[in-house]
Amino acid sequence: MGHSSVGGARPNASLRTVRPDGTPVYRHDHHPGRPPVAVVRVDDPAHGGWQPPERPHAHDFLSLMYVESGRGSITVDGAERPLRPGEVHALSPGQVVGLTPAAELVECRAWSVAFTPDAVPALATVSPLTWANHPVLALFAAGAGHGVVPAADRTAWTARFIELADELDHPERLAAREAVAGLLTRILVAAARLAPAGSHAPDPLVERVFDEIEAQFREPVSAADVARALGYTPGHLTTIVRERTGRPLLEWITERRMTEVRRLLRETDLPLGVVASRTGLRDASYLVRRFRARYGTTPERWRRSQRVR
Repeated sequence: MGHSSVGGARPNASLRTVRPDGTPVYRHDHHPGRPPVAVVRVDDPAHGGWQPPERPHAHDFLSLMYVESGRGSITVDGAERPLRPGEVHALSPGQVVGLTPAAELVECRAWSVAFTPDAVPALATVSPLTWANHPVLALFAAGAGHGVVPAADRTAWTARFIELADELDHPERLAAREAVAGLLTRILVAAARLAPAGSHAPDPLVERVFDEIEAQFREPVSAADVARALGYTPGHLTTIVRERTGRPLLEWITERRMTEVRRLLRETDLPLGVVASRTGLRDASYLVRRFRARYGTTPERWRRSQRVR
C-alpha cells in the first residue's frame, strides 16, 4: 500500500515494520531500473493540495524538505519544528515525524526529496556508520537539522527541484540515472552549506558503538555481543543508541551489513552464499529474506537493476 508523509515519504513507500510503541516505519519500495529517489511537491491543502498524515511515523530513508512559501509546523522526535519560507529541513532515518496537534499548512508550497544512499555516488559505498561525518550530509548532522536559504538563492533552489522531478518523470532518457544522481548531489551540497559551522559534535559513546560494529559486522555478531564488548547490557545500550541516533543498535548493525551486501552485489559477481558469509549473515536464504524485507525486492533483481544503463 502506498504512503505519503511529511518531508519526503512518497507514493512508493510502504510499511516496513511497527515499533513497540506503535510507531510505523516506512521503507523505500525499489523499482528496478530506476534510481531510489522521489520528489513530492507539497501544496496548500486548502486548495486541494497534498496533505501529510497526522499520525507520527518514521522512515528508513533520508529526506530533505524545502519550503518555498507559506507556513506550517511539524514535530521531529517530539520537538516542534516550524516551517517558514526559505527553510530546508533534513530528516534522518529513524526520526519520528508528524504534525503538531494544532498544526495548519497555510498557503504552503514546498518540495521534498526522499532517497536512499545508493542514489548518491559519494554515499553509495560509504559505511552508514560514517554518514554523520560525511560532508554531503552535513545538514542531517547539524543540530536541529535545518537551515535557511538566502533570499537571492531561492529561485535556484526551486529550479533544482523542478529539474530533478522532470528527470525522474522521464527515466527513458539517455543517462537519466546519472542526471538524477548529479542533481540530487547538487541539492545535498547546497543544503550542507547551510549547516552552521561546528554545530555537530561527535558523541563519544556512539562513536565507540560504531567502531565496534565496523570491526565485527562481517561476523555473525548480535546487538548483545556489541553491548557486552563495550561493557553494557543490551537493553541499556539499545536505548541509549536509539535516543542519540534515532535508531536502535540492531538496526545499525543491519544497515552496515546491507550497505556491504549492496556493494558486493553491485561490484562483483559473487554467489549469494559468498556474499552472505562475508557480511555476517547465515546463508543465502537468510540474506534473501533480509534483503527482501529491507528493500522490497530480491538481491538478484537488485543486482540486475544496478547494471541496466
